[in-house]
Amino acid sequence: MDRELFEAALTGDVQKLHQLLLRNPLFLQTAALSSAANPLHVASAYGHIHFVKEIIRLKPEYAKEVNQDDFSSMHVASANGYVEIVRELIKVDPTLCLLQGRDKKTPLHCAAIKGRGDVISEMLSACPDCAKYVTVQRETALHLAVKNNQFEGIRVLLDWIRDMKKESILNMKDEQGNTVLHLRKVEKSNVQVMELLFGNGVTGPQLLEVNATDQSVLTALDVLLIFPSKAGDREIKEILRSARAMRKIDIIPSSTNDNQIFVNTPATTEGHGRPLQQRPTDLEDYFKFKKDRDSPGEARNALLIIAVLVATATFQAGMNPPGGVWQDNGTSINNKNKVGSSILGSVNAVTYGIFMASNSIGFALSLHMIYILTHNFPLQLELQVCMLAMFSTYNTAVPNLAPEKLWLFLTVLTAILPEIIPFLTKWVRTYMKRIGKLVVNIIPTTRFQMLT
Repeated sequence: MDRELFEAALTGDVQKLHQLLLRNPLFLQTAALSSAANPLHVASAYGHIHFVKEIIRLKPEYAKEVNQDDFSSMHVASANGYVEIVRELIKVDPTLCLLQGRDKKTPLHCAAIKGRGDVISEMLSACPDCAKYVTVQRETALHLAVKNNQFEGIRVLLDWIRDMKKESILNMKDEQGNTVLHLRKVEKSNVQVMELLFGNGVTGPQLLEVNATDQSVLTALDVLLIFPSKAGDREIKEILRSARAMRKIDIIPSSTNDNQIFVNTPATTEGHGRPLQQRPTDLEDYFKFKKDRDSPGEARNALLIIAVLVATATFQAGMNPPGGVWQDNGTSINNKNKVGSSILGSVNAVTYGIFMASNSIGFALSLHMIYILTHNFPLQLELQVCMLAMFSTYNTAVPNLAPEKLWLFLTVLTAILPEIIPFLTKWVRTYMKRIGKLVVNIIPTTRFQMLT
C-alpha cells in the first residue's frame, strides 16, 4: 500500500484521501495492485467511521478483499467491536457476515471470541445464517464465546437462539464431539458461564442436551468429575445435577430400537432432582468392555499395555528358563550337560519343550499385537526394527539354551512363528465367527421344535 494512503487510513484523514485522488483519480485502483491489504482494513482496525464510509462509497469492492492474514474488513471491525463500521459494511452486502478467513472463522466468530455483544446482535439481525457457520475445528460462535468466558457474547447469542427458536445450535458439536457443556476439557468454564446457560429463563435442560456425549463417550458431568478445577466445581455440579445431568455409566440404554437411545430415568432420583448412581449388581459384567461406553482409543491403550507386559514376561522366561542353566560342562544321569544349556531341558526334555513352545507362542502373539496396535504410529520403521531385533535375540537364545534333542524343534518353531501367527489368528477368528452364526441359527430352530 502507498505510504501516504496508509497514513491517511491510519489517521482517518478523509481530506488527505481526496487530495490523493485529485492528484490521481485512479489512485485507489492502482493501490489495490501493490498490497494484499487495503485502506479499508486499516481504517476498520482503528475505527475511523467517516474514512470507512468514504472508501466504501468510492470503491465498495474493497469490502470483500482480505488481507495477508485472510481476514476482511468485516472481520477486523467485528473483532474490535466497531458496530458502526459493521453496519456500514452490512449495507454494502449482508453476506459479508459469511466471509470465512483463517481457520474458516467468520466475522461472527471473531466477535464471539472478543464478546462484542452489539456486533453479534447486528450481524445476527442482518444475516441469521451466519450463526450456523463453524470453524475448521467445527466450533460455532457459541462454542468460542463459552471457551473464552465472554458473558455478554453468550447472553446475546442465547437470547437470539431463544427468540428465533434455533435450539439445534445449542447442541452442535465440534470436531472432538464437545457441546458447549463439555468445554471444561479445553478451557476451564466458570460458574457464571453455567448460570448463563441454564439460568434467567434464557435456556434450560429442556433445550440443552445435558447428557450428550463427546468422542470419548463422556457427558458434561463426566468431564467435570474427571477434569476438576481449583474452584467452582461444587456450584457447577449443583447446576448440572439440577438440570438432571448424569454420568455415562448411570445412563440406562433403552431397548426400544437397535441404535440404543440413551435416556434419563426420572424414577431413580434423590433430593433436588438428582439422579441416583446405579450400583452394579454384577462386578464382572460392570468391568467388561462395552462398545457404547468405552472408547476404541482407551481399549487400544489397554491392549497395548497388556501386549507389552506379555512380551516382557515371555522374553524374560525365554532368556532365563525355569531351573536356570548349567554353569559348567559335565555329565548328568542320562545326558551330557553343556555350559549355558537349560537344566530343566536336560532333566525333562518333554516338559521343557512344552514350556518353551507355549512361551514362544505367547511372545510371538504379543509382538503381533504390538505391531497391529502401533500401525501408522510415527517412527514406524524404527519400531519395526526394534521388534525384529528383539525377536532375533529370542530366536538365537532359545535354541542355544535347549538340549541337543530339542535344538531342531525349537529352531524351526521360533523361526516359523512370525510368519504363521497372523494367518493362524485370522483363521481362528473366522472359524469362531462361523461357529457363532451356526449356534445362532440352531438355537431358534431347536426352540421351535420343542414348542411343536
